[in-house]
Amino acid sequence: MAGLIIAPVVAIASEALTPSLDFWRDQWSTRLPNMVTSTLGLLVLVGVGTLALGVSLAWLVSAYRFPGRTLFRFALVLPLAMPGYVLGYIFLTTFSFAGPVQSTLRDWFGADAWFPEVRTMAGASLVLCLTLYPYVYVLALTALQEQGLRTWQVARTLGHGRIRAARRAVLPGARPTLAAALALVMMEVLTDFATVQYFNVNTVSLGVFNILKGRADRAAATELATLVLVFALAVIAVERALRGRARFHQRGARQFLEPVSLQGGRRWAATGLCLGVLTAGFVFPVLRLVTWVEIGGQVTARQYLEHLSKSGLLAGLAAVSCLVVGLMVTSGSRLSGGRATRWATRAVLIGYTLPGTVVAIGVLVVFKVTGDLMPGVTWQGRSLAVLGTTTLLGVLYAYTVRFVPLTTATLDASLEKVTPSVVMAARTLGARPGRILARIHAPLVRSGMMAALLLVFVHTLQEISVVLLLRPFGFDTLSVWVWDLTANSAWEQTGLPALTIVAVALVPVILMIRAGTTSGRTPVWERALVEPAMTTPGNRGAGQIGGT
Repeated sequence: MAGLIIAPVVAIASEALTPSLDFWRDQWSTRLPNMVTSTLGLLVLVGVGTLALGVSLAWLVSAYRFPGRTLFRFALVLPLAMPGYVLGYIFLTTFSFAGPVQSTLRDWFGADAWFPEVRTMAGASLVLCLTLYPYVYVLALTALQEQGLRTWQVARTLGHGRIRAARRAVLPGARPTLAAALALVMMEVLTDFATVQYFNVNTVSLGVFNILKGRADRAAATELATLVLVFALAVIAVERALRGRARFHQRGARQFLEPVSLQGGRRWAATGLCLGVLTAGFVFPVLRLVTWVEIGGQVTARQYLEHLSKSGLLAGLAAVSCLVVGLMVTSGSRLSGGRATRWATRAVLIGYTLPGTVVAIGVLVVFKVTGDLMPGVTWQGRSLAVLGTTTLLGVLYAYTVRFVPLTTATLDASLEKVTPSVVMAARTLGARPGRILARIHAPLVRSGMMAALLLVFVHTLQEISVVLLLRPFGFDTLSVWVWDLTANSAWEQTGLPALTIVAVALVPVILMIRAGTTSGRTPVWERALVEPAMTTPGNRGAGQIGGT
């Protein structure tokens, strides 16, 4: 299993061993410097923005009482359901020159009314911050809940105020968790190419997509994808550097400070901040999409049902594939304590740390190499080399590589509840590992299996980079449909398909919120959303305060 998962990564990395000097010389003299600086600038801006916004909001709802605090504590997670590319074109249609905001300003103040340019890196960074800050917010809340009370009390007795005590005593203890959240956000930024294209930000991932789809040059796209892989490895290195070799152990966890009530204008300022972020990241774009929902023009009921069925088919197949692999990996790792098994289990997690464009290019290389090694093997008259783009096999393979860590994180959390004595009793009665998996592990983790299926289903429904690069001709999902409509400037026709994607994505978010309100422990949904970023190879459990 691990070999199949890491094969696309190895295929991309092998391209770096035989670079084409002419290609890199040509890229360096034309587009490459701008792509590198744009990618670095976007990573820095979005990383700093999401960290500041997520930590600030988590501290605000944890340490203070103000009107709406209980509602905002959970509602601030809702922007997780809003894809960046959807919020991106809604932002553009609202604030661009022809949008309602600038049109109203010109009516009020004349044709020379000034408004900042929105198609910039700052605009793209703002949109990505509004859609990605919940990752930092959720992990920061978890870190604050796991903080022991003694550290806080010592800082307060030494004369520190609440803000300074948080900065000097609480946040350093949460550094591993925040570093993992920042790494997850940066990986999402590297994956994105749809949002940045709307804002004319020429990143490396967008360059890979343009070369493969515009020029159909797989070799050149593969070479440029190695640069995206370098950025991904750099993000992992930065995360480990921020976490450092230090270990943070807390005593008296789950007993963090009692929140205090804000008074006067500060209480309404806190409410306004939370409401403003929630409105910008979720409420306003949803209302905008609702006003665009209509049947007619380029969106007919027949087209909608056709795209919906294809999206459901692809997402269902991907969810089942990831579940099978994840169940075998997690169960096998618990039944075998060997070093090889542990390393294989960690290697399976590598797909979540890579951008979707890199995974897609790697899958293409794997199919090509396999076809070259077995030229006589065909299926329905097609060689193995072309199966990756003429059938759903390539898309499913890429989705399994990309999203199987979601299932392993969810199932691993569920298997922790299985008493070891039950498995030991089965082993003493002569049960083989396969029988233990079918008769003990699978029945006892049914809720975790459903959570894993739903999470992969939603991520697949929202994903756009892999399906655009590997889909068979004519196989259009809801996300591809939205992409095509926006490419034709049919913004107001995207209401129904985009709102469907958001509505389905709300399901795990709402379940995560419900789990958080009914349990004092970190819910399975929350762990499945954030744990893969904290369990990269050699980094298992790095984000857990008070880990072993």
